[in-house]
Amino acid sequence: MHSGTGSASQRPVPGRVPLAVVVVDGDGLVSHWSTGARRLFGPAREEAVGRPATDLLPVSGALSDGRPDPEGAYDGLGPDLESSLDGRASYPAAGRARLEAPRRERIDVLWWAYPLVGPGPEKLLVLAADAGRLHAEDVPDGHPMERIAPGFALHTDFPGADQLARGLPAILPSMSVGESARIVSQVLELGYPVLEFSLHDRVPVTADWGVPRRAERKARREEAARAAAAGLPAPRRAPDDEADDADELEYAAVREHLEFLNEVSGRIGSSLDLSRTIIEVSRAVVPRFTDVAGTYLREQVVAGEGFPEGPPDATTMWHRVALEHTDEPGRWDDVVPVGESMPFPAHTPFFQCMTSGQPVLVPRITEEMGNAIASQFEKRDIRPLITNRSMLVVPLKARNVVLGFMILLRHRERPVFNDMDRVTGAELAARAGLVLDNARMYTYQESVAETLQDSMLPRIEPRMPGCDIATRYLPGTLLGRVGGDWFDSIKLPGSRTALVVGDVMGHGLNSAAMMGQLRTAVQTMAALDLPPAQLLRNLDDLAQRLGEHYLATCLYAVYDPIANELELANAGHIPPVLVRAADGRSELLELPTGAPIGVGGVPFESVRVPMAPGDRLVMCTDGLVEVRGEDIGVGLATLCESAAHPAASMDAACDTIIRSLNTRGGRKDDVALLMARLNGIAPEDVAHWSVTPDPAEVPRTRALVRDQLTAWGLGALTTVAELMAGELVANAVRHARTRRVEVRLVRSGTLVCEVEDDDRRLPTLLNAGPGDEFGRGLHVVSALAREWGTSGTGSGKTVWFELALPRA
Repeated sequence: MHSGTGSASQRPVPGRVPLAVVVVDGDGLVSHWSTGARRLFGPAREEAVGRPATDLLPVSGALSDGRPDPEGAYDGLGPDLESSLDGRASYPAAGRARLEAPRRERIDVLWWAYPLVGPGPEKLLVLAADAGRLHAEDVPDGHPMERIAPGFALHTDFPGADQLARGLPAILPSMSVGESARIVSQVLELGYPVLEFSLHDRVPVTADWGVPRRAERKARREEAARAAAAGLPAPRRAPDDEADDADELEYAAVREHLEFLNEVSGRIGSSLDLSRTIIEVSRAVVPRFTDVAGTYLREQVVAGEGFPEGPPDATTMWHRVALEHTDEPGRWDDVVPVGESMPFPAHTPFFQCMTSGQPVLVPRITEEMGNAIASQFEKRDIRPLITNRSMLVVPLKARNVVLGFMILLRHRERPVFNDMDRVTGAELAARAGLVLDNARMYTYQESVAETLQDSMLPRIEPRMPGCDIATRYLPGTLLGRVGGDWFDSIKLPGSRTALVVGDVMGHGLNSAAMMGQLRTAVQTMAALDLPPAQLLRNLDDLAQRLGEHYLATCLYAVYDPIANELELANAGHIPPVLVRAADGRSELLELPTGAPIGVGGVPFESVRVPMAPGDRLVMCTDGLVEVRGEDIGVGLATLCESAAHPAASMDAACDTIIRSLNTRGGRKDDVALLMARLNGIAPEDVAHWSVTPDPAEVPRTRALVRDQLTAWGLGALTTVAELMAGELVANAVRHARTRRVEVRLVRSGTLVCEVEDDDRRLPTLLNAGPGDEFGRGLHVVSALAREWGTSGTGSGKTVWFELALPRA
């Protein structure tokens, strides 16, 4: 134990006292007994571990004859150590007591006790030092030894606080890194151990107790070497040198293993990509810890599915996902190729590891065991690769479930795996298991989110009445890449088409789910034939009802190919690009921006823009044009330029835009892109009639439809089309109480017939019985039409059906 002054003005205090470290479990039994504890109290580690701590430690400030010791318990911080050992004291305590040790003089002990909390069995940490080893030169001038008392202080009260904190783990050399880190953090929180010489003189206790003793032994060895070189007798060895040498070797071995684990921890987990993580884990142990490392994972983990259910058994399939070795290249590839799946029978060490969840150590693989293992590999002889090698099988666990295991093999020339290697391997596997599980969970959640998003993104028809459509969707390039971008096209009455692009702010499952809700709402409201501004108003109200944390941008456009007009409304979205067919010029359409969906209380405005046949409309989300550190205006200018580039097809035009904007680097967000070529519908492809609400108009309507189809060369459709058109007009005349009925035929890729009246009640399919006079008209339409539907309009409703055109 080193000591240093509590203020910068005092000189550092020289000298040291070996520090004893004892950990007591919840049953009051010793679970950790350091070398310093052996030196201070006498019993060896083997004798102390598992014994009641009260039998080994100074539990009170009384002398052996029962009289109170004036130098006993330090009354400033608790009654005695026994109060901490039996759990009565839930706070840190410190004291000074006398201990009668067999075959030794009475020991004057300084002690610090720290109650521990956490998942481990450790419940009390005791630090102790021999006050008798403190000499006069070890304390500040003018303070007699009787004044020394142990205490606590924040480690930040002293110069070099970070160094003090970093040195603490060294006092727990044989504990796992995780347990040690947990205990150290509690020590720093409860108070750093100090020696108090007065109210103002506090000396921090440092933890590098092993270094000075090694330095002394090194000095003695150098002195012996100089004596031997001069022909003089070697200096007499200290009585404890042999034991100290063994302790030093143990300390060095533990330190090396801890350094290895820290190095491995820094090398794995740099990515949440499961494949990359698997390779990192395998490469981290070869060649420093082992010569061959094979990694096996359960089928559900490799497939990116949910957490494996139930313990593994002899039928569980294990996938070999990685194999690293130091042998000559290709030696293992043919015998144990990566990607192979296989079960392991109950008699193998692998089965024992995966069912117990504990490491399995095989110092040397015997010929008998080699034959048993080789029997799993059918016609491939693996025995030359494994026989007489040392093997350690470690489980890869997370949340007490075995996800896989690693088979570690050492060459015959290397030392066999020992118990310390088993502990190191278990710690390594625990860290690797957590990293793999994080990658597995991320892969699984990403797969779920992508599946959800793919299921909610529409399958856009490439041809709609009067327009051609092409789309692209690109996921984000960084973590949480699944987002809320979407596009859609919706068939509307009057051969019109609604074009939609939206972007829910954020990423992940929540954004994808919100995107699905908004997309469904847009489709539902579009079917009501709401004007664009009103639709966004309703969508904004819905988003606020779903939750105040949801925000989204949306651009909604309705294209009327007969009127060659585009009506648009914008809710905080980037503007679309219009490419004119006449001269190939491109421009950003200036629209009232509006606030994002979910803000609430902001009006939306619609804008009507005349179109010409062949004009192209480009709508996208900001992930395509926005790059961190760059003005979005640069991206919009690139979008305009690339959209105007001539292309052989709509798909080629989309690819040109993606290539132009996706090569700038720095894109992180997902991207939705929709391009529509607005071809329009020529007047000669549209026929329109107004009929009076009179039953006599039904046969006249059938005749009008028959004549028009004949004129268009669609005689093959006349029988079916005139029948369904007559049924729709008959329904309008009979049920609508209407003052007018409008009939329209449109030829554009398909044949569409629309019947519009001024009654807002929408018709529904009825179950007509054999004796019912009405209710069969819509059944006829439903059975004969390729598609049919009904929707409300501003002044009534429209019922329509669609027929495929006969092939030429």
